[in-house]
Amino acid sequence: MTITCISPIDGSVYATRESLSRSDADSAVSRAKAAQTAWAARSLKDRIELVQAGVAAVGAMNDEIVPEIAWQMGRPVRYGGEFGGFNERASYMAQIAQDALAPIEVEDSAAFRRVIKRVPHGLVFVVAPWNYPYMTAINTVAPALIAGNAVMLKHASQTPLVGERLAQAFHSVGIPEDVFQNVFLDHQTTSDLIADRAFDFVNFTGSVGGGKAMEAAASGTFTGLGLELGGKDPGYVMEDANLDAAVDTLIDGAMFNSGQCCCGIERIYVHESLFDAFVEKAVAIVSAYKLGNPLDEATTLGPMAHVRFADEVRGQIADAIAAGATAHIDPSSFPEDGGAYLMPQILTNVTHDMRVMREESFGPVVGIMPVKDDAEAIALMNDSDFGLTASLWTQDAERAESIADQIETGTVFMNRADYLDPGLCWTGCKDTGRGGGLSVIGYHNLTRPKSYHLKKA
Repeated sequence: MTITCISPIDGSVYATRESLSRSDADSAVSRAKAAQTAWAARSLKDRIELVQAGVAAVGAMNDEIVPEIAWQMGRPVRYGGEFGGFNERASYMAQIAQDALAPIEVEDSAAFRRVIKRVPHGLVFVVAPWNYPYMTAINTVAPALIAGNAVMLKHASQTPLVGERLAQAFHSVGIPEDVFQNVFLDHQTTSDLIADRAFDFVNFTGSVGGGKAMEAAASGTFTGLGLELGGKDPGYVMEDANLDAAVDTLIDGAMFNSGQCCCGIERIYVHESLFDAFVEKAVAIVSAYKLGNPLDEATTLGPMAHVRFADEVRGQIADAIAAGATAHIDPSSFPEDGGAYLMPQILTNVTHDMRVMREESFGPVVGIMPVKDDAEAIALMNDSDFGLTASLWTQDAERAESIADQIETGTVFMNRADYLDPGLCWTGCKDTGRGGGLSVIGYHNLTRPKSYHLKKA
């Protein structure tokens, strides 16, 4: 099967790759498992240093990587790629590895040594998405390798060059080729490998449908799964919020990367006393965006990664307007709109009966609703099938934490949004999935506890 990347810039074929046959995939798995034993036997210090060197090698490629990202998924080159976040996450996981993976000493006496060690699963399979192709992959790749696992990376068909870049960088610094492998696999071969217990742990970032397919394939194998799936992240602006900061951050969180962010803001609830002012400021910000070719330094909003993604968001917007929503962004300001190029939109007079407020949009659109108090905002924030992040805006930290305790979500922000802190567990609930990446907990998910009960006399 041929894997094809259609560039959203102009609809051309940007890259093609042939997926592995089942026999070649089996061979790759066998080589990875054989190589993992020696990799795990190396000192933790060596593994940390090699992964850090590999990360630096990716940074050295950044001038080539940035336009490649634009061609593959449409992000404007003006934003400089992903290396800042990529490096921050990998560096933090390297920094905490010694402590996070340290044995838990229960007893070491003349009679007994009792200890719990963290040992690698073996072969970790990482299935990464196209929207932030480097940062999402490194969340698992770096700690998995540091913990002593072998890693097989399957990247999205929209971003096939990313895995190749990572393999090139990591191999160039001495990480063995069989320990870190970039592979191209079709869906059926992927499912078959999981069902046949080829992998010891699977980490998937993608759609709810993809997550369900992973769970179905793994059924009965007892293979561990980490799943980060859809999101419909809310923002709540309280009456005491810094209005300018709230508008700037939440609208950027809704529109950056053409709205194609896992933890992007997809719905906003504003206290009725600030509602009109919030909407006015938001419309002014969005109306000033420049939609266009992502290779142009003047472009602030590039195309969506594929025409079908843009068409889905167009459908949500059209349905909402037909049901009574008000669109605030003038189409005449965005003459480039069409195909994968989707103009941004702000909607009011929206309700939770509309798809745009319930289904994941993953595009440059946000619905804004007024609320009268915290209770109404909490009910609306929880009225969702998803639970990744929520963003609260207030000057009262105790109030924010009290509200946070009542929200069904994986992460709660106060006075910020759309940021992944590697020191905190990246996790979700409901249809957003299960498991947790980064932080100490990320290491716990990429290893298993092993108990040693040693009687000395």
